[in-house]
Amino acid sequence: MKVLSQDMKEGTYKPVYLIFGEEAFLKKSYKNQMKQAMVGDDTMNFHQFEGKGVDLKEVISLADTMPFFGDRRLILLEDTGLFKSSGAEVLVDYLPSMPETTHLLFAESEVDKRNRLYKKVKSLGYAAQMDRQDARQLSAWAGGILAREGKKITARTMELFLGKTGDDMENIRMELEKLISYTLGREVITDEDVEEICTNRVTNKIFDMVAAIAGRKTRLAMDLYEDLLTLKEPPMRILFLIARQFNQILQVKELMSQGMDRGSIASKLKMQPFVVGKVMPWARTFSKEQILSYVNLCVDAEEAVKTGHLGERLAVELLIAREY
Repeated sequence: MKVLSQDMKEGTYKPVYLIFGEEAFLKKSYKNQMKQAMVGDDTMNFHQFEGKGVDLKEVISLADTMPFFGDRRLILLEDTGLFKSSGAEVLVDYLPSMPETTHLLFAESEVDKRNRLYKKVKSLGYAAQMDRQDARQLSAWAGGILAREGKKITARTMELFLGKTGDDMENIRMELEKLISYTLGREVITDEDVEEICTNRVTNKIFDMVAAIAGRKTRLAMDLYEDLLTLKEPPMRILFLIARQFNQILQVKELMSQGMDRGSIASKLKMQPFVVGKVMPWARTFSKEQILSYVNLCVDAEEAVKTGHLGERLAVELLIAREY
């Protein structure tokens, strides 16, 4: 990310960029910043393609076209799937000869680093992976936003806040806006403000769901699953979050067995101390073998969906009911 910022600051750009990873807020932010820095409001020299099935011949034709009364032409390609397939060979072969006045910017959710296009982008340009931020980074970022609004917050209250919002930066930003509006006329944000105004998000429902699954409270787990589906959460993302939660329990259990305390575990795993504190009781309750069995159930569910043996929604339902 430092490379992107430096290039924008200096106004010198590489032929091709790839922005990818889990953190949607960062991807969107840097994508928009790069577009604004490179072409601004110049619609004549900006082109955008989105989704699978992009006509690469059209992309190459545009890339070969000199900019119209401008310094550069920018082509933005979003969620094309080109970094997960072998269908981009023509683009791989073309990139080394692309005019210096043209720049390609890819914004992708998933990338296979063994992919030829990925390797070509890395060799000719820059690939920026936007990962979920750890507790320290999120605290600093959220604290900076509050400070610019003249607000103060203690470390304990910030921990409570992030425990409610999860690590999704877009959600954190929206919850900060609510907090700032709620505390107009006051400088200090309190625990009571957070409890009153901030919404328990998907990650909190996932934790409750995992607790219900592990506690064999199938009806409760199913109800929570239905709540998440109502919130338009895709079943496969729910499955991913369940698997991640069980993996976190496993990691916390192993570090606890080494005598590490909550703060040390949070630092080691780059988790919020508040979250570690919620996970630790479950790590104590279940054996390593029990936790591993749930992790394996998640793997089996994902495999069943990928091979077409089960639909996404049913796979998660069977996981909850433990009928594998």
